[in-house]
Amino acid sequence: MATATRPPPPVPPLPRAVARPPRAAAVRHLGPNWYACVMGTAIVAGAGAVLPVRAPGLRPALTGVWALSLVLLLVLLAARALHWAHHRDRARAHLLDPAMAPFYGCLSMALLAVGGGALSLGRDWTGLRAAVVLDAVLFTAGTAVGLAAAVAVPYLMAVRHRVTAEQATPVWLLPLVAPMVSAALGPHLVPYLPAGQPRATLLLACFAMFGLSLIATLVTLPLVFGRLMTGGPLPLALTPTLFLVLGPLGQSTTAAGAFADVAPGVVPAPYDAGFGVLAVLYGVPVMGFALLWLCLAAAHVVRARRRGMRFAMTWWSFTFPVGTCVTGAAALAARTGLLAYDVLTFALYAVLAGAWATAAWHTARGLFSGALPAGPAPALPGPRPATARTR
Repeated sequence: MATATRPPPPVPPLPRAVARPPRAAAVRHLGPNWYACVMGTAIVAGAGAVLPVRAPGLRPALTGVWALSLVLLLVLLAARALHWAHHRDRARAHLLDPAMAPFYGCLSMALLAVGGGALSLGRDWTGLRAAVVLDAVLFTAGTAVGLAAAVAVPYLMAVRHRVTAEQATPVWLLPLVAPMVSAALGPHLVPYLPAGQPRATLLLACFAMFGLSLIATLVTLPLVFGRLMTGGPLPLALTPTLFLVLGPLGQSTTAAGAFADVAPGVVPAPYDAGFGVLAVLYGVPVMGFALLWLCLAAAHVVRARRRGMRFAMTWWSFTFPVGTCVTGAAALAARTGLLAYDVLTFALYAVLAGAWATAAWHTARGLFSGALPAGPAPALPGPRPATARTR
């Protein structure tokens, strides 16, 4: 007797895929160091505006460069917002990484540099009122971020990063120099405030940030110099960061000149004249040390290049710090009337323009090829060390 065959059991539906591709993958490795592109572009415009020459077409070209820095700032702010929204693990890792955390000072300096350019150049296209408002907003935001970074990053380095003197690099100066940028650019807003207390308060607040940043730099710079003298050259990829030391030097000279420009009528005598004396007696020796460090850093870069130094985002260190020396030399030229400082201003600006063109070209190539957004390359496969463990 034939047995009845049972129908085959129904095939269960295939499980639906639950894994989703990571969102905003292109910005996963986007760190705060990318704001150096904005800083470097904005300083090309800002430093060009103080050149002692009025060549036809120069100012519109510089205004175009400033507009480019504004666009870059807006794009990076949006990209970094996506980074924090979708890759918070990487954002937290950046804060806890002693090599990356100091770059949070770059956000402050990017905001400040673009804001300062709005008042010196952007007003040709936006009008004075809009330029003042834009500068005031970016100055306020940049100063708040800079002061927060100047406190938070050293605190993290002390209690979480556990760094040693052998790890000292010029990158440590980044959060400390941000208030100096506020000190240098804030005085340009003083004439647009009501006379009396508001103007004097802003000027002296900028002078206080000058002292804050200067003393913090004087405390940190010996660690960097000592590490260089006793520990040997920096790794090849970090060698360009030696130019970061020029930042507080050139920016403080620029700030001293800016104080002297706006002090008359804002603070009472004899303090108004004292700012003029400070601009020269402080600026001349500091600019001398800046030139010494420029030669030392350039020699290290030449050595590193001969040993195979390749492009990295640290190449943007060649731009903003040199630009601050351009503005510092221009301030000294205006105060002393010496032709030598005019020549120095032109020479440093030529270095700045060449450095910006080189860094921008390599960055554009890296973006279009996908090498820079991809982040660090994975390690090549090979035998694991005996102490390695699998997760």
